[in-house]
Amino acid sequence: MKLMYKWLPLAVFILSSLSGCAPKNTDMLHFLRESEHDVSAIEYRVGIPDIIRISAPSILEIDGVDQRIQPDGKITLRLLGPVKVVDMTSKEIAAKFELLLSRYYVAPKVSVKIGFASKKYYVFTRGGTTARAYTGRDTLFDTVAPYAGDFRVWTSRVKIIRPSHGETPVRTITVDVDNMIKYGDLSKNILLEPDDIVCIPPTPLAWFADRLRELIYPITPAVQAYQAPADVIYADEVYGDDHRGGTRRPRR
Repeated sequence: MKLMYKWLPLAVFILSSLSGCAPKNTDMLHFLRESEHDVSAIEYRVGIPDIIRISAPSILEIDGVDQRIQPDGKITLRLLGPVKVVDMTSKEIAAKFELLLSRYYVAPKVSVKIGFASKKYYVFTRGGTTARAYTGRDTLFDTVAPYAGDFRVWTSRVKIIRPSHGETPVRTITVDVDNMIKYGDLSKNILLEPDDIVCIPPTPLAWFADRLRELIYPITPAVQAYQAPADVIYADEVYGDDHRGGTRRPRR
């Protein structure tokens, strides 16, 4: 009975998915379409523990330096010492370095790249949950495509949940990624945002198989324990006589 209650929410989800409800246009407007944006609408600002990668060919003290942002939001560089960079964009960081370096160099030029680590989005599948580094160019198609060949996952019913931020409510949309692959229609290939949750559900058959496996799991150790003595006896019958020079006896 407890198992039935445990399965009930998932069963309801699968039944509701079978109804084929299409996403509302108003819901779709709250998600970014990859084809309509050259860059993410969210300007990436570094956080802890992102990595700052500096390129400044004419300034040997910092050229080629990689620094991870520390808990105080700073990195420490030769010549400049501690520099606070948290919550800044890569262009703002480069401009700050150039301003600080102007005390030592004439018209210094610095460029900055980011090693993404502070912001995440999440992918839920029947195999578990993974947290992936958010880069600002992460799309739904890129996220789901590696699972497209697995018959156990339901890539035509992928759900994206965008958590609430401030007064903005939670937004949810369901997208048929199979259509993207079959017809090349990327109109719903949305750009993901930090903290987005991508749920790739199992197919109804895979869901049933998982629940059946879960049901028989408690009795599996007992069956193995019962079988083990018989295997030992058989092994002794087969190999023991050979080593003792006897005749192998067939198993009954």
